[in-house]
Amino acid sequence: MPTVLGSILGSILHRLPFGPLHTVRGFRQDPLGTQERLLRDLLTRAAATEWGRRYGFAEIARARDVVHAFRQRVPLHRYEDLHADAVRIRQGAADVTWPGRIRHFAVSSGTASQGKVLPVSREMLLKNRAFSIGVGLNYLAVSGRPGFLLGKHLTLPGRIEEDPQYPGTLVGEVSGLLADHAPAFTRLLYQAVPNEIAFLPHWERKLAAIVDRTLDQDIRMLVMVPSWALVLLRQVIDRYNERHGTRVDTVSAVWPNLQVFISGGVALSSYRHLLEELIGRPDLDFVETYGASEGFFSFQDDLADPAMLLHLDNGVFFEFVDLRDLHRPDPPRYGLAEVEPGVRYAPFISTCSGLWAYGVGDVLRFTSTDPYKIVVAGRTSEMIDKYGEAVFGEEARAALQEACRQTGARVRDYHVAPRPASLGHLPTHQWLIEFERPPSDLRRFADVMDRYLQDVNRHYQIRREARAFDRPEIVPLPRGTFYAWLKQTKDRVSGQTKVPRMSEERHIADAVLTLAGNKQG
Repeated sequence: MPTVLGSILGSILHRLPFGPLHTVRGFRQDPLGTQERLLRDLLTRAAATEWGRRYGFAEIARARDVVHAFRQRVPLHRYEDLHADAVRIRQGAADVTWPGRIRHFAVSSGTASQGKVLPVSREMLLKNRAFSIGVGLNYLAVSGRPGFLLGKHLTLPGRIEEDPQYPGTLVGEVSGLLADHAPAFTRLLYQAVPNEIAFLPHWERKLAAIVDRTLDQDIRMLVMVPSWALVLLRQVIDRYNERHGTRVDTVSAVWPNLQVFISGGVALSSYRHLLEELIGRPDLDFVETYGASEGFFSFQDDLADPAMLLHLDNGVFFEFVDLRDLHRPDPPRYGLAEVEPGVRYAPFISTCSGLWAYGVGDVLRFTSTDPYKIVVAGRTSEMIDKYGEAVFGEEARAALQEACRQTGARVRDYHVAPRPASLGHLPTHQWLIEFERPPSDLRRFADVMDRYLQDVNRHYQIRREARAFDRPEIVPLPRGTFYAWLKQTKDRVSGQTKVPRMSEERHIADAVLTLAGNKQG
């Protein structure tokens, strides 16, 4: 419940004429003007770069309709279009896509040697730091609960390190870059674990060190990816029982003042019930954020509304492509004035790190345009349409949640892949699921998912009614199977390493099933 002091602080924060919440108030009052001014500023600042001269940024910035001029002159880009220049920037080239030399790089996917590695300017690091502080201040303002400021905050950032191939540069997960640039006051007053522990290279030893360091601390806020929070918090309980000779089964017994969980990286909705049960505090608040290597995009500004407010003044200019047009060579591009609630869009961004009309790879859906609020509906690669069923990641996740709601099951992790037709069997989707709490009847669980997908997806329904497609096949996996797969297939596992949710190919599913067979055997 809000306190009197909290309500007073909230009122003051909302009225301050400076700071992160003042920025939020400004773009909420003038969203379109904020984005237009931001784009002009980005173009003006980058006009003398190689990309600025290539596309005529200076001329675009002077145009009366800067957004239209930008669309006409600057094509949509993907990582393949940036890769060669990203390598040059890592080698020390200056003024390529953004003024000056960039020394920080975020691993967007894969590894630092072979994956997608994106430049992160100092301006973007400062923007993301202000964004993070703003999330905390907004939570204080809307909750009226200042108690989280009286204890420690525990984060689980990814690792960063000096790049041995490119001396003088740092490379790693964006969460690690952000932790390395945390304000001095947060490190001094709130940081529960020093960076020398948070950046340990061996993931399992890192978790163990964090647990030992924090067992007897007054942890009041958690900031981390929900899937890895489950792993960490179970270890907290086990280690606490081992050290104190007790048999507690919730984190609230270890950290009785834990107040708020700030989530990012994966959809919170898939893990919230599990976290609530494991933590064991009915008054725990959850705040969801949406950030990526490319920038920090949105945050939950209202605890009662799971949709997130799109941050329109954080060094990121947004464009959107209707997901149905994404396959076209030159798809229509929409600004904020043209987007509609309920439509799935792929966002393309231009940023103060020198990304220009760059595809993030996510799928967003607006729930509101006054203010602009979104939910993340998955990845552009998260769709299975092998047999004309066209099931999106958002629909699959919602079907799984409905099956859990009706059966009382809890899911830890999952992956979906098509299962082709065979003698006596129709094609279908095979769901590989690690259950935290399995359903008593797997057939009923599959039936609930099947009915839900038929209700929300006409393509799926038609194929089911025509008996051209079977109901989902559920394959329970032993606990730890996905983690074993991650360790086997990734150079390193960190708080940002995720299990791919959907694939139209079977290479992930077959590898996971092989591991599961080995574990069961």
